[in-house]
Amino acid sequence: MAVAGDLAVAFTRAIAGNSTTLDSKNWVCGAPLGSLCNNGVKVKRKASGGGVRATLQVGFEPKEGLRKNVEGALGFDVVSESELREKGFLGMSKTKLVCTIGPACSSMEDLEKLALGGMNVARLNMCHNTRDWHLDVIRKIKKLNEEKGFCVSVMMDTEGSQIHVVDHGAPSSVKVEEGSIWLFTANKFEGTRPRTVQANYSGFSEGIKVGDELVIDGGMASFEVIEKIGNDLKCKCTDPGLFLPRAKFSFWRDGRIVERNYELPTLSTKDWADIDFGISEGVDFISLSFVNDSDAISNLKDYISTKSPKPIRVLAKIECLQALHKLEKIVEASDGIMIARGDLGVDIPLEQIPTVQEGITCFCRQMNKPVIVASQLLESMVEYPTPTRAEVADVSEAVRQYADALMLSGESAIGSYGQKALSVLRMTSNRMESWSREENQESLPVQHQLGVSLSERIAEQICNCAAEMADKLGVDAIFVYTKHGHMASLLSRNRPNSPIFAFTDEESTRMALTLQWGVIPLSIDLTDDMEVNIAKSVDLLKAKGMVRQEDAVLVVSDVTPTCSASSTAFQLIQVKTIS
Repeated sequence: MAVAGDLAVAFTRAIAGNSTTLDSKNWVCGAPLGSLCNNGVKVKRKASGGGVRATLQVGFEPKEGLRKNVEGALGFDVVSESELREKGFLGMSKTKLVCTIGPACSSMEDLEKLALGGMNVARLNMCHNTRDWHLDVIRKIKKLNEEKGFCVSVMMDTEGSQIHVVDHGAPSSVKVEEGSIWLFTANKFEGTRPRTVQANYSGFSEGIKVGDELVIDGGMASFEVIEKIGNDLKCKCTDPGLFLPRAKFSFWRDGRIVERNYELPTLSTKDWADIDFGISEGVDFISLSFVNDSDAISNLKDYISTKSPKPIRVLAKIECLQALHKLEKIVEASDGIMIARGDLGVDIPLEQIPTVQEGITCFCRQMNKPVIVASQLLESMVEYPTPTRAEVADVSEAVRQYADALMLSGESAIGSYGQKALSVLRMTSNRMESWSREENQESLPVQHQLGVSLSERIAEQICNCAAEMADKLGVDAIFVYTKHGHMASLLSRNRPNSPIFAFTDEESTRMALTLQWGVIPLSIDLTDDMEVNIAKSVDLLKAKGMVRQEDAVLVVSDVTPTCSASSTAFQLIQVKTIS
């Protein structure tokens, strides 16, 4: 496969912190990217009104007689509860785990095992299986949540408009031999033809010249274009390998990808039908494949707001070169990011993937958007029960970078060892989190200010200070009371040592927080009186043996009283010792 020079300088400099701004000389794959970390982030935010009441209280105790009226249920998921009992506050998992559901793990029994193994988000890839199949999985997950006490959210992944193979002459993978001649065509034909590849887009060969390199799935096999026959391409295999079903291909010239505007929409007709299906079934996240710009994200969020009775978060998958060119606007418009390294590796040289991953992860953290590192984390475990040591090191590096979540794809969907792969992810991430805490590896970055209004800026400062106080005081946990999860996410951005218990009475907020690093979302009935909320949650936790006398917790809240006639946001921070 063709290679390129050092084109990821923007990410490298941003990560190293040598520069807070980048000029037009800094490029990624031949296009300016802009600064991604620290103070180089430039974001415009719409200002909002409202005053703030911020208080700091140390040693706070509820008023006499308050506990007499404390009653209700605490929505503590069984996995977090078990982990807290076994490991204590500081031993709780911080990095969230996403599993792709497929034929190998779609039974009720297998889904329950994955949930018990630490799966926080179940991903449904709409490229595969029928809607009836996905409907069955969604209802099984919801049933497990309701009947077994799990808190597993559902993510629906759109297929997206992409150029891929419709047919390559075999029902599964086919071996490509060096020197063999293949024909790539967009012509429709019945049956199969030897060494003939049918593409799904009629204009796939536009702008391609003889001598260009055609690369399959980022390097699974490579061809040289030796003749152009109308819209068809006759190619000779230069690097033998495997040709997988629905494989994606890219074209390279002189060590660089051939950039072309296919004029394909981000969301196809099928995608819109899948989205309507996801809305009707109440999925928690929709991730958009092959996002080229922020418009598709904004349009989808507007559409969801008119169709869905509950908030559905929209994630953008970064898996093409165009997305890197417009990364800042895409991250700002989305509710989170998935770094799809497999498909991204088709569009950019493979040696750039590590720096691009770290740059995106850093930038998303500054922007307070959860980021998922995906693709080939434990690829060997699709077939083998033990991962390679290099794969374990790759997982550890993503955890060291403080990614919010790690994702299994084929390992869980079609692999023979999906539950074991999940166990490896959890064990490795827990060990890396423990090492980082013990060695004090985390250096708090200079947090970029996101808010414009006074209330937004104060909320950020409260959370920044709360996280720093929690670490310096060594509190056991951070309690945050929140309607929409904003302050919980701001606390998560600071990556404190203490786990963040987010109490909310909004189910959509609880499910959205399953993707935030270090946040344990809990369901509880909130009142306008914060002293009542604190007393209620503490007593419920004490009744379950989750907290003990002399445990110290730091309390943060952004709950706005419903009886208030003003738009004032009541934000507070307290430190409390359990009595």
